Amino acid sequence: MKTVKYICSLSLILLTIFGCSQDDVNTDFVNNIDPPSNVSASVTVSQDNTGAVTITPIGEGAVSFSVAFGDNSEPSGVMPAGKSLQHTYEEGTYTATITANGLNGLKTVVSQLIVVSFKAPQNLMVTIANDGAISKTVNVTASADFALSYSVNFGDGSDPVMSNNNETTTHTYQEAGTYTITVTAFSAAIETASYTEEFEVIEILQPLQAAPKQPNRAAADVISIFSDVYDNIVGTDFYPNWGQSTTYHQMDINGDHIIQYGNLNYQGIQFGASADASEMEFLHVDVWTADENLAFDIFPISITTGEKFVKKNLVAGQWNSYDIPLSEFTSQGLSMSDIHQFKLVGTPGGGTIFIDNLYFYKKSSVPTAPDAAAPTPTLAAANVISIYSDAYTNVGISELNPNWSQTTKLTEVTIDGNATWKYELLNYTGIVTSYDAPTNVSAMTYVHFDYWTPDASSLGLKLVNTSHGDGDPLKEDIEHLSTVVIGKWVSVEIPLSDFTTDRSGITQLLFESSGATVYIDNLYFHN
Repeated sequence: MKTVKYICSLSLILLTIFGCSQDDVNTDFVNNIDPPSNVSASVTVSQDNTGAVTITPIGEGAVSFSVAFGDNSEPSGVMPAGKSLQHTYEEGTYTATITANGLNGLKTVVSQLIVVSFKAPQNLMVTIANDGAISKTVNVTASADFALSYSVNFGDGSDPVMSNNNETTTHTYQEAGTYTITVTAFSAAIETASYTEEFEVIEILQPLQAAPKQPNRAAADVISIFSDVYDNIVGTDFYPNWGQSTTYHQMDINGDHIIQYGNLNYQGIQFGASADASEMEFLHVDVWTADENLAFDIFPISITTGEKFVKKNLVAGQWNSYDIPLSEFTSQGLSMSDIHQFKLVGTPGGGTIFIDNLYFYKKSSVPTAPDAAAPTPTLAAANVISIYSDAYTNVGISELNPNWSQTTKLTEVTIDGNATWKYELLNYTGIVTSYDAPTNVSAMTYVHFDYWTPDASSLGLKLVNTSHGDGDPLKEDIEHLSTVVIGKWVSVEIPLSDFTTDRSGITQLLFESSGATVYIDNLYFHN
C-alpha cells in the first residue's frame, strides 16, 4: 500500500551566481519542476531471524530521502538518492513513511508496508531419559533448527525450566510415576514448536552405575577392607553372625563388586587380621541407598579401646562418597593401632544400603609431578608418524582438549627443556589432527606414548576414524592398559592390530582415565 501526498515549500530558492548580473538569472524552470513521483522503497528482509531490514528509497525527480520506520524509533536523517540504510525490527508488520525531496523543495510522502517475519523452530528433536544414577530424575535434551532456547514443563506442578538450545535440563521428581512432559522451542519468531510425551519416571532401588573410581595409591598408603582397586585384607568376613536381622548379598556392576545390606539394623565386618591404621589419615567409604532420610553410622572397633562412630546422613538415589578424618574417631578416644572390626548401623532400621571402597588411607607418598622428562625416543624419523614429540616433526593438530563436556584440564609444561602435556581431572580428552586431511597410519604397526601419573587407576587410548558412521567398528576402538604404574615414566607400545579402527584415516585420538593427573609425551605411530 502506498499513500502519496505532495507538499509545496514556501521557502524562496535563492540562486547567487557570481560574476553575472541579476538580470541574467532566470529561475522559472526550477519553480516549474514537478514534485518527486513514483516514490517507493526496495525492501530486503534478512533470513537469519535477526530482523535486519535493508531499505533503499527510489523515486523520479528526488534528490534526497528520509524514512520514518513505523516502529516508534527515531526516523532516519536525510540521505542522498541512491543510498540504502539498515534498520532492525522485531517480528511484525510496520507502516514505514518515505519522504522524497525534490530540487525545488517540493516533497512527496509515501506510506509503505514492511512485513518482518522470522522462521519458527523447525525439526525439533527431543530426548527424554531417566538418569542412570539418580533416582526419580529425568534428563531432557532438545534441539531445533533456528531455535535459541527451549522450556520444559515437567508436568508435576513445578515451574517450567528454560535452557539453551541443545543443552540438557535435569529435574528430580518427588514421586515416581507417569508425567506429561512438554518441551517448547523458541526462536526469534512469535511462532514456537512443541513436543509432548507421556513419560514414566522410575525410582531406582539399587545403583545402576558403579561407585566412583578410586585413585591409584601406593600400597604403603592404603589399608583396604573392601575395594576392587586395592589389595584387601585377606579372610575378612562381611557377614558375621552377630544376631542381626540384616541380609547380605554381593553384586557386580560393570565388573565392580558391591556389598548390599538389606533390612539393616546393624551389621558387623570382621577383619581377616587386625590392622594398624595409626599412620593413616582418612577412612573412605562409598554408600548408596534408595531410602529417604536414612542415617548411616560407621563404627571402627579397636581391640583395646572399643568402638566409636561417626554419623552420615545419606542422600537417596546417588553414591555418597565420604573421606572421614580419623581424628573424628581418635578425638573420642579410639585407638587406630588395632582395628579389627567395623559395625554399620542404619537409622531408622530396615533400610537397604550398598557399600563399596571401604579403606583407610593417607596422603600419597608418591610425588605429584615428574622430576625428569620422559625418555628420549631413538627410532629413526623415517619410521615414525608423530603426533606429539620434541624428537620428531609432528603432524598438525587442529584441536587439543576440545569441549566435549569432559572434566579434563590441559596445560603444556616444560620438563628439562622438553614440552609435555599435563592433564588434570582426566576422564577423557580429545586430540584432533585434521578432519580435512586425516592421518594415514596404515603402514605403521605400533602406537607409542609415555605417561607419568601420581594417582591414575586406569588409562586407555582410543583411535577414531570419523569417516565411518556410529556403530561401525571401523570408526573407533579403545585399548586400556592392564596395569597403571604410578610415580615413574612408563613407555607404552600398543600393537595397532589390537584396534578395529580403520587406520587409513585417523582424525582423533582420545585418552581416558579415572579423573586423575596424567602427564603424556612422545605420542607417535611407528613401524
